[in-house]
Formats: sequence, structure tokens, C-alpha cells
Amino acid sequence: MQDGKTLSEPEIYQELGQLFHDVFDDNSIVLTPELTAKDVDDWDSLSHIRLVLAVEKAFQISFSAAEVGRLKNVAEFVELIRSKLSSSSRAD
Repeated sequence: MQDGKTLSEPEIYQELGQLFHDVFDDNSIVLTPELTAKDVDDWDSLSHIRLVLAVEKAFQISFSAAEVGRLKNVAEFVELIRSKLSSSSRAD
């Protein structure tokens, strides 16, 4: 990820897609706004934690357990990432 730059939604989806491919070791996953854990083989609680940690590291942000627990689909995850990136760029 590029430092000091606000990412567009398509850029977030692109980066997030790569993280999904890496975490789930499955390059056939196509991220859509409606995608949920039920749609991805092997998306269990452990891989969910690995995914969240990978996203935090890649985007240099952090989530609370409550924020992660409220997520229903990829669109909400992308929106949360955007809001974190936006608030962290304002804090700089």
C-alpha cells in the first residue's frame, strides 16, 4: 500500500482481494460487496483472525473487536477500512 495516499474504493478492493487470495490460499476468490464468510471455503474463525491481522498490517490501521464483530460482508469491511484510512490521514 502507498503511504500518505487516500485509497479509492477500487484500490481497496484490489488490495483486499490480494489479501483474501493470500490468507485463503485461493486465487479464484472474487471479491464482491455481498461476499460473506459463508461464500468462501475455509473461512472459519481462525482464518477470519488471520484475515483481519493481514488487513491491519497491509493498511497500517487497527480494528476493535466490536468493529470486526459488526461486519456482515465485504462492502462493510471496505467501508470500515476507508473510514480508518480517512481518520488516520486526518490525524497525521
